Amino acid sequence: MVENRYSTAPARLLPARLLPARFLPARRRLALAVLVLPVVGARAQAPSHRDRALIEAADRGDAAAVRRLLAEGASVAARDAASRTALLAATQGNHVEAARLLMEAGADVNAQDAIRDSPFLLAGARGHTEIVRLALARNPDFRVTNRYGGTALIPACHYGHVETVRVLLGSKIPVDHVNDLGWTALLEAIVLGDGGPAHTEIVRLLVAHGANVNLADRGGVTPLAHARSRGQRGIVAILERAGGV
Repeated sequence: MVENRYSTAPARLLPARLLPARFLPARRRLALAVLVLPVVGARAQAPSHRDRALIEAADRGDAAAVRRLLAEGASVAARDAASRTALLAATQGNHVEAARLLMEAGADVNAQDAIRDSPFLLAGARGHTEIVRLALARNPDFRVTNRYGGTALIPACHYGHVETVRVLLGSKIPVDHVNDLGWTALLEAIVLGDGGPAHTEIVRLLVAHGANVNLADRGGVTPLAHARSRGQRGIVAILERAGGV
């Protein structure tokens, strides 16, 4: 299994063995950018005791405490030392009820922390489908991207989160967005997937929703060529039927 790029640990990039040699220069430039990445948005002020308590309650999924602290005036915009909002803390733990309460109180689904995770982006990457649904109802900004320049859809495809991908494709999220590594959601599903049933279904869904099957990577390698080189026969068949070259 590919190492999860979206853990709560400090930002780490894909192992070099997973990237073709032609992508390594871009990857190293991206690594430097992540190391010096500033907190997104204005510098966060130190949260009050009540605001800290809200973030901590969200982090542990204590919906009752979240409800009480919101009623007492805790701010959904407050951030901790990592620039996480309470909603991002709830999303990291897939605490759906806490996340729902925070969104209903006006929490920003696009608010990014120091490593450019937002509740919406992280929910997609982690496969937290219910939180994705809640965030989509708040009209997330699809122009906001993660530290790899990707949308919520791209890592959802990478990690084989079929239901999350299905839900995202029901929105207006751009299917052919290209991230900083030069990959689309379709390319990540093939290059970083395992070619099994989940990734095959994701490729089918992407194609059914209009993904460009001939949009190549920076080296000119098409999705079909990648799938053939990896022996992903089910995916090859899908791409060939869709006009892949």
